Amino acid sequence: MKNSSAQEDVWLVYDDQCPVCRTYCKYVRIRDTVGRLRLVDARQPGELMDEITAAGLDIDQGMVLKLGNALYYGTDAIHMLSLLSTRSGWFNRLCFMFFGTRWGARLFYPIGKAFRNVLLKLLGISYIYNLKQPGSPQAQ
Repeated sequence: MKNSSAQEDVWLVYDDQCPVCRTYCKYVRIRDTVGRLRLVDARQPGELMDEITAAGLDIDQGMVLKLGNALYYGTDAIHMLSLLSTRSGWFNRLCFMFFGTRWGARLFYPIGKAFRNVLLKLLGISYIYNLKQPGSPQAQ
């Protein structure tokens, strides 16, 4: 049952084995008036990962935010999340400064993604490869 307001769950799909992604998800907070932020580890199978894969979204190239029936990917996800976030705490204020505009998200998200990719290589953590999984439209 939903609350009497327009609140609904907001789903953020990220790589829990990535220290950058995990730290971001640990500190990001959305406003109570928006709803509840649900974190989903992209390395775990589930309906939401199936939906992301069916949409052709490569989780290794960007996080996914699901709000209602809409999927936001990569720069759009980080931008939308910054708009939904609180402005309390230094972390959320800093994220809003970097990602609160489309221009900022388009500039800074690829830098963060590149840092993530280098870090995963250095730590020996494999990519998720959701689009290369058996049964995905792109694997066929």
